[in-house]
Amino acid sequence: MALTEGAGLGAWGAPGAAPGRAPRRWALALLGLTAALSWPRASGGLSRRHWPVPYKRFSFRPEPDPYCQAKYTFCPTGSPIPVMKSEDVIEVFRLQAPVWEFKYGDLLGHLKIMHDAIGFKSTLTGKNYTMEWYELFQLGNCTFPHLRPEMNAPFWCNQGAACFFEGIDDVHWKENGTLVLVATISGSTFNKMAKWVKQDNETGIYYETWTVQASPIKGAETWFESYDCSKFVLRTYEKLAEFGAEFKKIETNYTRIFLYSGEPIYLGNETSIFGPTGNKTLASAIKKFYYPFKPHLSTKEFLLSLLQIFDSVIMHRCFYLFYNFEYWFLPMKFPFIKITYEEIPLPNRQKTFTSL
Repeated sequence: MALTEGAGLGAWGAPGAAPGRAPRRWALALLGLTAALSWPRASGGLSRRHWPVPYKRFSFRPEPDPYCQAKYTFCPTGSPIPVMKSEDVIEVFRLQAPVWEFKYGDLLGHLKIMHDAIGFKSTLTGKNYTMEWYELFQLGNCTFPHLRPEMNAPFWCNQGAACFFEGIDDVHWKENGTLVLVATISGSTFNKMAKWVKQDNETGIYYETWTVQASPIKGAETWFESYDCSKFVLRTYEKLAEFGAEFKKIETNYTRIFLYSGEPIYLGNETSIFGPTGNKTLASAIKKFYYPFKPHLSTKEFLLSLLQIFDSVIMHRCFYLFYNFEYWFLPMKFPFIKITYEEIPLPNRQKTFTSL
């Protein structure tokens, strides 16, 4: 079973809408403001804010709205995480393949746009398993909202969750990606990890595509961190290291999608912007910004949207970010956006083990 309820709702559009165009074009952002910025800063002044803004966790996972539909069912073969015998020896595998490899083969692999997961194999039973974390309603829904005529505020279909199922598709991971042993753990350590995964999955409910930084220079200020498949894998590796796992010394690279901006400006939440006493000018600007990203565009509409996006993000240097269910304005900077495939080392074993 998948580690989330309400799975299988799925894709880019309302119920009954035509299937979303896949994957959401990596075109960027926004029909922005042409007027000078006049929005108030958060009380207390943002100059004293600590960056990056922490990812917000929640006390429970809400049921997805029936409006949100996925083209491909989330975690269709999901199963419960088994309880392993303490004396079992579990092999841990790094799994990586191009995004949407099942449909486009290695096309996105050439751009180093990769999906990450973790594999496990029990030496006692011989069974193997795959664990991954990804979007319930595909990437487009997690990155841009729907503009529903009957609603004043943008409507977001954004949830991500863990999926665990029996088996490892060797061909899928090996043909255009990676399937490599990175560690060996005990059954007891695996069971501790399983308890942590459940907790992590219940409290980290939404997907975040972008990492937002001040510049591409090493050590530059990070404004917002992404929260995606690779971050789940990295969190899991770190937790295993806390539980005593010792990882092999191999190179591990991950895809990251960066936006570059000056210091972000806090705008408010849905109620303060789009509510009865909200800022109508700002509300209109945000919806205008997101309009070029609507799904199911014709070729002509798509080309026009690209021009609007270029004008906003490149010429007017504007981007609206929705993070922690709040809106931020990003004063964009060159090079604006960049997809990287960079090394993040496997963690070192920790001598002091943490409790759950």
